[in-house]
Amino acid sequence: MKLHPILSALRHHKTGALLIALQIALTLAIVCNAVFIIGQRIEKVGRSTGLVEEGLIRISQNWLNAPTGDDPAAVEQLDAMQRADLAALRKLPDVQEVAAAASMPIQGMIWSGTLGLSPQADNGGIKVAYYYGDERQRSTFGLRLLAGRDFRPDEITHQSSQGKLTAPVVIVSQVVAERLFPHGDALGKTVYQDGKAAAIVGIVGPLQTPTLGRLSALGSDWAYNSVLEPVRLDGATASYALRAKPGREQAAMREARKALIAVDPMRLMPDSWGIQSFTTIRDKVYRGDRGMALLLGLICLILLAVTATGIAGLTSFWVGQRRKQIGIRRALGARKADILRYFQLENLFIAGVGAMLGLLLAVAFNLWLMSRYEMAHLPVGYVLLGVAAMLVLGQAAVMVPARRASKVPPVVATRSV
Repeated sequence: MKLHPILSALRHHKTGALLIALQIALTLAIVCNAVFIIGQRIEKVGRSTGLVEEGLIRISQNWLNAPTGDDPAAVEQLDAMQRADLAALRKLPDVQEVAAAASMPIQGMIWSGTLGLSPQADNGGIKVAYYYGDERQRSTFGLRLLAGRDFRPDEITHQSSQGKLTAPVVIVSQVVAERLFPHGDALGKTVYQDGKAAAIVGIVGPLQTPTLGRLSALGSDWAYNSVLEPVRLDGATASYALRAKPGREQAAMREARKALIAVDPMRLMPDSWGIQSFTTIRDKVYRGDRGMALLLGLICLILLAVTATGIAGLTSFWVGQRRKQIGIRRALGARKADILRYFQLENLFIAGVGAMLGLLLAVAFNLWLMSRYEMAHLPVGYVLLGVAAMLVLGQAAVMVPARRASKVPPVVATRSV
């Protein structure tokens, strides 16, 4: 079928065709970027922390009677209070493992620095996050030990959380080991953390850095650059990681609260954040991302439905206006398939113009989002897939009125004569 009859007909319906093309363009631009954002949110929510999350519990609390100051006596007293808590928790029947752990993936404070092969921080170093804890932190987290060993009890030190946090030995994540030593010989090597030397005594599997579940602006290029430090941090706030025995998570949480209160009732440990399962933490942290994904998904469905309805409605209106024209064509020998093909091609032309315009709008919209909200660049695949989806949607939407047009009998051409 030639394009000239279609263009000739559209010249008489310029306004309707233009409105549909613009609607398709706007829908394509919004849906492409919305689907991209949804994909990013789903990827973020599904990102592995590297922990064995089932049965893992985080305890955060503040002592109300904690000594003030960073003098040695105060630091020793704070550490004694922390060790008393850990000893009480390890005696609980439903507790499998307990460790001092200043932070966890997707929650808690983040201590970061540079890890490199020379004392100069700007000489090939990589950005890393430090996990401070004791010799049980790795096993309590459920991290796989790929090479080397755990920290020994005699290697654990303690210091004020406000001091210079250094250690002579470290355990690094597999990602850090591979980035610093691509040939796989990281174990036993000396690295420099913020200019201070440390020996790598162990390598664990992937471990996500803290807070990246909430703060995407920190970037994903170092999302698994984690280092375990054999240091207990002493302060008015102390955090512990606790692993419950299988099926005993809730019981372990209740017992832990009672045990800590028994050791020292002068502490702040609210239900909202004091003792939480890691499952609950993950649900809270990613609640906003899931809500945004659902909202954007609903918006996309509404826009697609409105666009499909608009295409179908306009085509139905044109079919009503062209009944005599269709009847004449049928009387001159046009088949039902010819009439059906005509409306499909007409709609394909309008949708194609709208899709090309929408492609440009989608890219422009993405650039605006990148400048305002630090959004990633929209992949070409999303735009091309969106164009194909809009063309398919247009063809599906026009099918019913086009089939109705193809059933107009030739006798319609003579009714007004």
